[in-house]
Amino acid sequence: MTDSLIYVSRITRLPLVGDDGSDAGHVVDVVLSSSSDPPHVNGFVVGGLQRRRLFISAGRVAEITPRGVRLQRASISLRQFELRPDERLAVGELFKERFQGRRVVDFGLRPATGPYSWEVATVALAPQSRQAPLRRLPGLHRVPEVLDWAEARTLFGEHHTLSREAAALGGLHPVQMAAALRKLPLTRRRQLAAELEDERLADLLEEMPEDEQVRLIANLGSERIGRVLGEMEADDAADLLGEMPAPTQAELLAQMDPDDAEPVRRLLNYDPDTAGGLMTPEPIILSPHDSVADALAHIRNPDRPVPVATQVFVCMPPLETPTGRMLGVVGFQRLLREAPSKPLGRCLDENWDPIEVHATDRVVSEQLAAYNVVAVPVTDSEGRLVGVVTIDDVLDHVLPDDWRFTAPRRERERT
Repeated sequence: MTDSLIYVSRITRLPLVGDDGSDAGHVVDVVLSSSSDPPHVNGFVVGGLQRRRLFISAGRVAEITPRGVRLQRASISLRQFELRPDERLAVGELFKERFQGRRVVDFGLRPATGPYSWEVATVALAPQSRQAPLRRLPGLHRVPEVLDWAEARTLFGEHHTLSREAAALGGLHPVQMAAALRKLPLTRRRQLAAELEDERLADLLEEMPEDEQVRLIANLGSERIGRVLGEMEADDAADLLGEMPAPTQAELLAQMDPDDAEPVRRLLNYDPDTAGGLMTPEPIILSPHDSVADALAHIRNPDRPVPVATQVFVCMPPLETPTGRMLGVVGFQRLLREAPSKPLGRCLDENWDPIEVHATDRVVSEQLAAYNVVAVPVTDSEGRLVGVVTIDDVLDHVLPDDWRFTAPRRERERT
């Protein structure tokens, strides 16, 4: 990094890159020390790895460039991120704070003494509002006011308990988030849920029984709920909406992005105890002309749920559910054995029998057990792929509602 400032808002848009050029996730926040003077960068919160948020120490980062945050070594620790008492999250906490009556919108960072270290240099505040006629004049831009960090020193000291709790909660794995929230009174749960980012609230809801989801978001506005539903997996969003009356469903679906709402609407048409009600409508779908290399690239995507990434479904166009005629399935082990250039149409496992969309949950369970797989395809009466049922969805369906909170869990610590 050069001597010029680099801004937190830009860092959080960057990929995390190993020293070998491999993609290791993306930066979602910057961890600042509240006990140093000026505040130092302790590290970075990284997302995109199976919904886990990991901590990367600043000392492991070789450089920050417009192309990404590059590590000194390719490997990273898989320990869960946990905020310490003397730390603050730049985006998750401080961007929500107000100073001198204005909102904090950014921080400028500069190199600190010593290798691989950075410190806060400036604080950017949202510009003061101007008179309406002046704002409409062409060529005028509302530029944030930039302060030296020392002028905003109080931002980095003691802070509100609710903001702190929400930031700490948002740094946990979704399963841990749900377990921690369950111990609190309903009023406090709702307050903390309202403070979470849309993506983190969506992750949290996906780990809770539907009746608890409804209670948790009851005080949120329909616009906010619509955004959160758009961040959820389509099948989880449909399960949550299925707990609500039809007028409420219609209102919330209208608040969602149309592309996100369409597969959710389709899922709501199926009985929850059938393959259609259990399936996810977003498996990996490719054409018979796509190559093994194409398939492996899709499987490597860290945002793909593990059960969905175990196989590729080969169909005729269109390649979104409902697809054209389904031709077959290729498992990831078969992909690893084939030449990268080989077309998927020549790698099909023809022994697969898809499940009809109205098949019962028992038939789905029997099919998973019979084929010893983690996901099975679901087709309509015309042989078009409409989704897949994964083993985790079946287990979630048959286990008691509170199974997540009664199973023993190992504590995760941050290095």
